[in-house]
Amino acid sequence: MVHALTTTGPPTHTHCPYCALQCAMSVTPSADGGQATITPEQFPTNQGGLCRKGWTSAALLDHPERITTPLIRVDGHLRPTDWDTALTRVTDGIRRAQASGGPDAVAVFGGGGLTNEKAYTLGKFTRLALGSRLVDYNGRWCMSSAAAGANRSFGLDRGLPFPVTDLDEARAVLLIGANPADTMPPFVQHLDTAASAGGMVVADPRLSATAHRAVDGGGIHLRLRPGTDSALALGLLHVAVVGGHLDVDYVAARTSGFDDAWAIAADWMPDRTERVTGVSADQLDRTVELLANSRDAGTGAYVLTARGAEQHSRGTDTVGAVIALALALGLPGRPGTGYGTLTGQGNGQGGREHGQKADQLPGYRMITDPAARAHVAGVWGVEPEEIPGPGLSAFELLDALGQPGGPTAMLLHASNPVVSAPDADRVTGRLRALDTLVVADFVLSETAELADVVLPVPQWAEEEGTLTNLEGRVLRRRRSVTPPEGARDELWIWNELARRLGRRPDRYPTDPRVVFDELARASAGGKADYSGMDWDRLDAGEALFWPCGADSPAGTPRMFLDRFATEDGRARFAVAAVDRPAEDTCPDYPLLGTTGRVLSHYQSGAQTRRVPELASAEPDMWVQVHPVVARAAGIDDGGRARVVSRRGAVEALVRCDEDMRTDTLFLPFHFAGAARANLVTLPELDPYSRMPQFKACAVRLEAA
Repeated sequence: MVHALTTTGPPTHTHCPYCALQCAMSVTPSADGGQATITPEQFPTNQGGLCRKGWTSAALLDHPERITTPLIRVDGHLRPTDWDTALTRVTDGIRRAQASGGPDAVAVFGGGGLTNEKAYTLGKFTRLALGSRLVDYNGRWCMSSAAAGANRSFGLDRGLPFPVTDLDEARAVLLIGANPADTMPPFVQHLDTAASAGGMVVADPRLSATAHRAVDGGGIHLRLRPGTDSALALGLLHVAVVGGHLDVDYVAARTSGFDDAWAIAADWMPDRTERVTGVSADQLDRTVELLANSRDAGTGAYVLTARGAEQHSRGTDTVGAVIALALALGLPGRPGTGYGTLTGQGNGQGGREHGQKADQLPGYRMITDPAARAHVAGVWGVEPEEIPGPGLSAFELLDALGQPGGPTAMLLHASNPVVSAPDADRVTGRLRALDTLVVADFVLSETAELADVVLPVPQWAEEEGTLTNLEGRVLRRRRSVTPPEGARDELWIWNELARRLGRRPDRYPTDPRVVFDELARASAGGKADYSGMDWDRLDAGEALFWPCGADSPAGTPRMFLDRFATEDGRARFAVAAVDRPAEDTCPDYPLLGTTGRVLSHYQSGAQTRRVPELASAEPDMWVQVHPVVARAAGIDDGGRARVVSRRGAVEALVRCDEDMRTDTLFLPFHFAGAARANLVTLPELDPYSRMPQFKACAVRLEAA
């Protein structure tokens, strides 16, 4: 069944459903019942631009594969049913699981695409209505190492602690593990000044589109070996100190721990760094000089990280080393300079702030903090002891499914771990082992195909709420078209499940405005304080960046200008010795496989693979390798290959590229079935963030 879009109505101002840049757009329903029209709007983050994903974002609203009625599994097949039957199946599964295994027999898995209101309610529903401590979300695989590193050094995690437009005039920007030219193209215009000035530096194992932009402008591509980002950062820190670029006054006045950090970085002399990373001593020198010279000239200097540096089993330490470089140069907490990380998912920032993360309560409060528990319990109208303790991180949670003592039922929202989880076959097996798997989605993702119950929900243009972008700016998502008759909003679903489970449904409002007001109260006084915000201010067009509370009613576009969020107000150098790789190459697996995104697709591809324009641009899985590597495996350009690791194998077409390192191959992670890149990735977890090792695993290439 295909639903008709609203056929009349003016354009509605809203934001793109994809990445955390949250480009502004308007949606105009078609007058003849056809596809809605997308028009880009001027906004600080996108400055009137959209990428091809944004331009085509209306294509899914009336897609023939849209789910418009609940589905339940009957005799091994998913069959349409009514909402009463579907929710009865869900509540029976929850009761059956908890009767035999207690509250934690039911787990919940969320996503960084949920609105703030839904992320907040999902965490509250899990902990109160289900009484379970087992909730986490796919943002654990996106931002957790960046968050852990920022919390250790700054006492607070906000992706960009400054507006993205602050980058516009900077003449020196270092990006480590970031490829925004493909992942968020409108962002790249904020780097034009640096790129044109020859001051853009990109650290990436391959010559990505972003690295191309840097090189074309006279900048630098640091083509490091995958997994050596921490060594690179320490080598740059060494050069900064030895080369006389250390900001001595800043370090003395605004930081702590430099001596301990230098004790480690002192060993990372340029020749050693070059041997480990493959980045030349000359490039190390030039990179530091670009940043330091632009800093000294007052023309702006920034250091930015993203998933390439963070998605490792020691990603938190890598973030700490990069922050240490920025601190040594005196960049964070000053106008015109800084350190930040590029949040990936649309609500990747807000999604981790309000309670769907295993160890956190709303307002970015830690769930183990008695004061935090007391505050949130007061807002929720319960005793603090009624709030369960911390649960399991995303991979650990999925790996426990169906195992002895583990959950036997799961509610899963806004995520597709069959494609996106590391060691994907293992996770798929765990999902299959569940007695009850409930998936809420608007298309039949690869994970939904395994479900016992599928619940159809609205899409971005059919819902109201807020999201928080990569700058910590809170934005309004506005309904612009009518959802299908058979879809039900998640807020309604959780309210109805609470009623059926004998819990108080009034604790789970269905009006997102009411939820936001409660979220604001729950966040009051927390690190991510929204208590000074409301929908009226947002609808009036105010630019509100958190924290926005009693002490900062106008919001905080630029953080740390006076002090950092640590107890003593100083930023901490948090540097650790470089650890051994999580997985070494060997004669059987002589190459390093790394993964990433491409321009036409987003995340697991469940949405973008269904958009004809995007699917035709990138229809098939491919592996990018140096021609020498392909020839050694007996494969021509365009030939079929298998990429094999200790965990599984991926089938892909070969793309030869002479700019690739000869020890590295690249796999996009948007494809399904035997083309899943995460069939080969490593589930080794960071000890602090619990981030899996997505970005480097030992593999071999062979003819298919």
